[in-house]
Amino acid sequence: MKNGKLLFGILFIGFLASSCYTEVIIEDDFIDESPINTALVLESYDLWYIDINASRGNGEVPFLQQAFTISFDRGIVYVNNNLVGIGKTGNGFGIDVGTYGTLNGAVEIDHDIDGLWLLEVLAVNNRTIELYDPNSNTTYLLRGYQRNNFDYDSVFYDNIHYFLQEYEAWEKTFTSEVGAINEFDNENYLQFVSGNGQGVFRSSIDDFGLPLVDLVWDYEGLYEVFDIANDPTLKTLTLDYDFLGNDYFELYVINDSTIELYHVASETIYEFTGRGYVQYLKSGEKTGKKRVKMKNAEMNVTRQRKM
Repeated sequence: MKNGKLLFGILFIGFLASSCYTEVIIEDDFIDESPINTALVLESYDLWYIDINASRGNGEVPFLQQAFTISFDRGIVYVNNNLVGIGKTGNGFGIDVGTYGTLNGAVEIDHDIDGLWLLEVLAVNNRTIELYDPNSNTTYLLRGYQRNNFDYDSVFYDNIHYFLQEYEAWEKTFTSEVGAINEFDNENYLQFVSGNGQGVFRSSIDDFGLPLVDLVWDYEGLYEVFDIANDPTLKTLTLDYDFLGNDYFELYVINDSTIELYHVASETIYEFTGRGYVQYLKSGEKTGKKRVKMKNAEMNVTRQRKM
């Protein structure tokens, strides 16, 4: 058994006066403290980003598996289940999904849909905690941020697969005059969905402005998003067209409803605007989205789009 002592006042100095501190005993990295100090830990940051790739175990806590961030605010649990609107929905906290109470080294969450969960709270460092579910032997790693220093751009690019899927369709709204004529000029709509662990896209040449229910998807294929070595803010996208081969783009997020695709071969810039926002709430037919561990393949290329 490893025993250690941590000055709680140093760890969370922003919440305690410099003239006093609360002593916290750590055993095997578990926080062994009074309930009020557990609350201070959870409430020390506005947002906890759930690093799904750092999760461990074969089970899941449904509301943690779905959310990008979770917040604990005076007994209310908030989550951001969508990237669209993150930073604005619920004043940045997201949507209210339940209540919580603190126990000795643990938090009890009463989720509106998923019911009662008793999760142990583990301290990793002064801005990182883990929530451990003993019933499924599953651990989630959470990193703390204040709303004014949360890196929203990084969250978008790290989870861009899910962002592409948060609209029922993407409609082409801009094509640059500069650029060679190419087959992709005819594609006016794109759709990105998840299919058996692979990214599936659909495309349509239908006229602009049609109701989504009237769209005819002319083609379906696989898509893949790539990381770029030494360029964390750049992603590339390939669309696998049988008759074109892989169409290759640099992918940029303009805002939470607009993406830019730079077609490297033709040097054409396209903008697509999302239509049919899919909001993931607490329950319902469209809330089955669950984040999974995912690591993009890496390309060793250089940025071609002249900004």
